Amino acid sequence: MAEKACVKRLQKEYRSLCKEPVSHVTARPSPNDILEWHYVLEGSEGTPFAGGYYYGKIKFPPEYPFKPPGISMTTPNGRFMSQKKICLSMSDFHPESWNPMWSVSSILTGLLSFMMDSSPTTGSVTTTVAEKQRLAKSSLAFNCKNSTFRKMFPEYVEKYEQQQLADQAVAEKASPAPQQEKSKPLLEKTGKENLNKAEAPRDLKNRRRQSFPTWMLLLLVSVFGIVMALPLLQL
Repeated sequence: MAEKACVKRLQKEYRSLCKEPVSHVTARPSPNDILEWHYVLEGSEGTPFAGGYYYGKIKFPPEYPFKPPGISMTTPNGRFMSQKKICLSMSDFHPESWNPMWSVSSILTGLLSFMMDSSPTTGSVTTTVAEKQRLAKSSLAFNCKNSTFRKMFPEYVEKYEQQQLADQAVAEKASPAPQQEKSKPLLEKTGKENLNKAEAPRDLKNRRRQSFPTWMLLLLVSVFGIVMALPLLQL
């Protein structure tokens, strides 16, 4: 059970965070346990973590602020192991270096800064820039599958749903374009076929008109020859 000084201190820190939010950091205590805090770190621009949303937990001891908390990250990120405690100078890995003046905001600001670094530590992993970028892109979708995250951070769930609707609208807007482009050659082909069909009877009619005088002329010549030959036959 948390000591009275611990509860008072954490309540004060929460009010301070609400009044003066820290850039790229959102944190709030669990409704059922003030010793358990949930946080979201937003990846800084110009880094492989840009566009990422990293969810994690801070477990404070009942003796806080005289003892340091345990820190872990839930979202796969390419820098720290998921669901494992992270070794920091302000975590329970190093109680000898803990300063009671540090607060939730300073802890999370330090964690975000250390995340951008590549120094190895207990609980860290080594990945490529491309892998970090891939995980950043899929981080919000991953978080929204977590029921606790959805309850603690409804604003991020709403953000994710808006992104989904925007992506869907873009996909629907883009999909008719290829069909229109595809139908254009088909329309041109059909028009040419119809034109050829219309020209075919016309060509046949012209050929018939051209052939009619020829056989008629031959017939007339034959008749004329017979007529001219009759007097000779009588002689």
